[in-house]
Amino acid sequence: MSGTYSLILLHVVFSTKGRAAFIKPELQSRLYDYISGIVRAEKGTLYAIGGMPDHIHVLLRWRTDGTIADLMRTVKSRSSLWVHQTFPAFGSFAWQEGYAAFSVSKSAEADVKAYVEKQAEHHRKRDFEQELLALLRAHGVSFDPQYVFD
Repeated sequence: MSGTYSLILLHVVFSTKGRAAFIKPELQSRLYDYISGIVRAEKGTLYAIGGMPDHIHVLLRWRTDGTIADLMRTVKSRSSLWVHQTFPAFGSFAWQEGYAAFSVSKSAEADVKAYVEKQAEHHRKRDFEQELLALLRAHGVSFDPQYVFD
């Protein structure tokens, strides 16, 4: 084959350190825009971003020559630095060390996009811990519940 063809869709979930409720309304839209810019700069395409004060969900298209780990390290470090520089009152803002990443089929893209964009609605029924454990189970990810949350 003379070229590389791919459609790598990912649903990534990550939390603030200790799940602290830092992502306040005055920060949320600007932070989401900033993260979108980071993904673009890393040659990805962000399709949806949403979350709650303590965590974020991202639906994105990723490239074949980059690792998810490198992308997440870049997103977290650059966005954390930006928060500290732009919002000095949030000096203790930090992201939790890990993240969850799930592959998304093209046929499920619209459903996952709606899920990401309607986080407030979903969290009327369950908190972040319940949500993340349900996602891990639904995707068949092995985990020890003792080590999922810090």
